[in-house]
Amino acid sequence: MRFEELPTPCYVVDEALLEKNLKILRGVMDRTGCKIILAQKAFSMYKLYPLVAKYLSGATASGLFEARLGKEELGKENHVFSPAYREDEIDEIVSLCDHIIFNSFSQVEKFKDKALQAGKKVGLRINPECSTQEGHGLYDPCSSGSRFGVTLEQFRPELLDGISGLHFHTLCQQNSDDLATTLQAVEEKFGEWLPQMEWINFGGGHHITREDYDIPLLETCIKRMQEKYGLAVYLEPGEAVALNAGYLVSTVLDTMRNGIDIALLDTSASCHMPDVLEMPYRPPLFGSGEAGEKPFLYRLGGSTCMSGDVIGDYSFDQPLKSGDRLVFGDMAIYSMVKNTTFNGMSLPAIAIQKKDGDCEVVREFGYGDFKMRLA
Repeated sequence: MRFEELPTPCYVVDEALLEKNLKILRGVMDRTGCKIILAQKAFSMYKLYPLVAKYLSGATASGLFEARLGKEELGKENHVFSPAYREDEIDEIVSLCDHIIFNSFSQVEKFKDKALQAGKKVGLRINPECSTQEGHGLYDPCSSGSRFGVTLEQFRPELLDGISGLHFHTLCQQNSDDLATTLQAVEEKFGEWLPQMEWINFGGGHHITREDYDIPLLETCIKRMQEKYGLAVYLEPGEAVALNAGYLVSTVLDTMRNGIDIALLDTSASCHMPDVLEMPYRPPLFGSGEAGEKPFLYRLGGSTCMSGDVIGDYSFDQPLKSGDRLVFGDMAIYSMVKNTTFNGMSLPAIAIQKKDGDCEVVREFGYGDFKMRLA
């Protein structure tokens, strides 16, 4: 199937671009000896897990269902972190995962023995209270009152028996200079206990495959932990795996005017690209420009009843009309994993664009997918 023949709305993951990212990540692994695992919360398109498995060391999960997916479909190292585990799920989680990371010492006391008796590695998430983000408080695990990780004030070294590693995750779409700053805080606050650990996990949020990312500094950070403390180092990026490797193809359904020209699409910010509203951010759109850059300006919005279901303002060389196809970029991450059927909106189809340019639709959705979630 040709790209222009795809149904809309449709998520499309570009196999060649995904592999390009994976090769960059594999290069970091090969040069440093660290292990990089896929954070499934950002990208869970398991049809492409065989490709991911060729390059990365495994996957990490945020709970039972992701843990099952990583075990069944990727089949390599399988890690899990949750702010709090359910008693009726912990036995299955332990059976599925190699590293079980706890968010508090109370969770350690409650479940550590189960994990150790099953021969699994036990980790503890720490909070270095070192915020390096600006403008993304919603995604800042070090913000005041954060529910993520044990702070130094709450740290209980007498309960470290059986814990083989420490985990932190403080970044969101950031460069390695922020990692270096965070590592300094980790050493200052928790360095006393690093020599007794086997491994350390730098978490996610590392934009390693972004063009301006400082990979040499990242590798310096990794080697520092390896050489100074004898630690195995893990990273678990999500976005970096599929960054700029996917699209969301949509169709213009209608145009109207209310102080500004408006185009109504068969896709939705709130249903199909929720980070547009949550971050917020303006997704790239092929063939468009900023307001004032091209002669015809439109506000693009979805067809839900939500007033704020607006993707953004874009300018074009020609007026938009019903039937025009628009292609948004960077839509492989935090899209499929977060979409909804609010308002009865259909979920976008899912497709792969092969290296030869041919497209394969691997999943389409309908009324049954909407109805099955309701009663």
